[in-house]
Amino acid sequence: MKIFKILAVSAMALGMTSCISKKQYDALSSNYKQCIENVGERQREIQDLKSQNSALTSENNLLKSQHDALKSSLDACLSNTGKSSANIDKLVGEINASNSYIKQLISNNAKNDSLNLALSNKLKRSLDNVTDQDVQVKVLKGVVMISLSDKMLYKTGDYNVLPAAQEVLGKVAKVINDYDKYSVLIEGNTDNAALNSSTLPRDNWDLSALRGTAVAKVLQTQFGVDPARMTAGGRSEYNPKATNMSVSGRAENRRTEIIIMPKLDEFMKLMDIAPKK
Repeated sequence: MKIFKILAVSAMALGMTSCISKKQYDALSSNYKQCIENVGERQREIQDLKSQNSALTSENNLLKSQHDALKSSLDACLSNTGKSSANIDKLVGEINASNSYIKQLISNNAKNDSLNLALSNKLKRSLDNVTDQDVQVKVLKGVVMISLSDKMLYKTGDYNVLPAAQEVLGKVAKVINDYDKYSVLIEGNTDNAALNSSTLPRDNWDLSALRGTAVAKVLQTQFGVDPARMTAGGRSEYNPKATNMSVSGRAENRRTEIIIMPKLDEFMKLMDIAPKK
């Protein structure tokens, strides 16, 4: 609300330029532009927090459902006088183990969500000067996804990365290197337009896979990303984001995605603390 009040005051001031000096006008104009930029940044942060809150709410509802099911089982056991006290003790132990696991899981997820949100915000700030049509950054199901348009990266039907894409890939690589405990998955995607050739790429499978590995090689050789952290491949036309019936939809499907996520051993740790059945 304070930001919008400042904007309103700034706007009024700008409308009264005939009554103030050029120096005062320039100062007010600069302040107004800065406020506009601050509003945009706050709106992006609000959207990130809304997405995070929605995911946590869904997970919390699932955990509550699991807890209620376990409690119902305990109540049924207690009401059945034919059950031995040993079985009741065992069930109580399982419930306690489940509750401990749930608390640990929530704690780990909260930590991962915080890291992912920070990573996403850093990427967005680094890529602010790139048009939304070329680069999209978002957090989805605990991972950070960067979607790069094919027109920015390659020529039509080709897989060699264009020199113009070096700046964007360099900014992405810097953030990847800052978060060295994360794994990186690079996926090439195409539309459903047939590609038939006797040389590479022969079809959309070849094209998508070659594009994914081409980006991985640039990140490795040009910007020092550890190749042991990266997995590259292609999904051809079989993972569309939009309809292939329109020009804009096909353009959206021709993309390369860089997915940054916790390493596999972090997920394995969660599995190790799960209660034994």
